[in-house]
Amino acid sequence: MSGHSKWSTIKRKKGKTDAVRGKIFSKISKEIMSAAKIGGGDPNANPRLRLAIDKAKQANMPNDNIKRAIDKGTGGGEGVTLEQITYEGYGPQGVAIMVDVLTDNKNRTLSEIRHSFSKNGGNLGEAGCVSWVFKRKGLISIEKGKMPEDKVVSESIDAGADDIEIEESMIEIVTDPSKFEEVRDKLKQKKIEIAEAEVTMVPQNTVKLTGDEAHKVLKLVAELEEHDDVQAVHANFDIPDNIIEEESGE
Repeated sequence: MSGHSKWSTIKRKKGKTDAVRGKIFSKISKEIMSAAKIGGGDPNANPRLRLAIDKAKQANMPNDNIKRAIDKGTGGGEGVTLEQITYEGYGPQGVAIMVDVLTDNKNRTLSEIRHSFSKNGGNLGEAGCVSWVFKRKGLISIEKGKMPEDKVVSESIDAGADDIEIEESMIEIVTDPSKFEEVRDKLKQKKIEIAEAEVTMVPQNTVKLTGDEAHKVLKLVAELEEHDDVQAVHANFDIPDNIIEEESGE
């Protein structure tokens, strides 16, 4: 988790500019539409929709945008059918990468994702080639220094966390997906400031990278995340904070 959570936190901070925020809103809207179309427009009865709405609120997406996306999903998406696909492959040095997409043209998207892998020193693989590296988990990230570490750890344990990892700049709290919302809400009630919270694919092992190879992997991940159809990129790299900050322009 080390590197990738830091990368996610930096992206969240950079997402405050209008251009970047517009792209983030577009991606979240697609997720809300898809969730509403599959499971209905009531977030209380649709966990996937509820998580998508939570993500929208984290990104400060206006309520009107959220409502429009739900209406489009429950109303048939205005004739647009979005297909949910996960692509799997390898980055430089064998880093495992999973790419979640929502697309209305899977042939185009597949071609473009394959091209991104190839030109950045990776290769797109078959379904199942790296999924075994990851497990679906709730992941809550807290920046170190915001709260005393011992308080964060003790409150997380009391809230029902499965695991807690202290990284260079972050405290990572891992939960069972079914307990994610409960743990997150309990931490919020204790006034613990959360940097990032989502149900995601957490790597069970990581590949430590430095130097040029680290920059190559981050460049590949950044390009994949820029694609309009990509909802999330999961990777098992472990890269020092200073390289991540350098690559992101922080």
